[in-house]
Amino acid sequence: MLRGFPPVVAADTHTLILGSFPGEASLAATQYYAHPRNQFWRLLGEVIGEPLAGLAYEERLRRVLAHGIGVWDVLAACTREDSLDVAIRNARPNDFATLREHAPHLAKVCFNGKTAGHFAPVIGEASYVTLVLPSSSPANAMLSFEQKLRLWRDILT
Repeated sequence: MLRGFPPVVAADTHTLILGSFPGEASLAATQYYAHPRNQFWRLLGEVIGEPLAGLAYEERLRRVLAHGIGVWDVLAACTREDSLDVAIRNARPNDFATLREHAPHLAKVCFNGKTAGHFAPVIGEASYVTLVLPSSSPANAMLSFEQKLRLWRDILT
């Protein structure tokens, strides 16, 4: 059973971006979105006006939190052969019930890709505004970076 990472949130986090589960590169590096071709840090950096992709991981997290944005995954654990979401088995969701304790100002939850987005209705029932974004994964080649960025800018609306 593979285990995910703890949430990156602060008391003033108002927006949370949820992925499905860390890929192999991320698990190996113990960092969210560590695959060099994953566009997460580049996309989010453009959205908040910070050069996230060029920064050290801890500085990325610090700057994202300074903008009131958190990062986590919908799954706490699962089994999986590789990094593709379609290979996820025996999924165990994260404990969202305690999330309000850690981020009492959280109002919006964004989902990085369709797999994570399957949880949008459940999260929405907990009175959060939800937004499903196109996946930042290199496996999602249907949209260009610019097309993804246009949709990712809705994080701040």
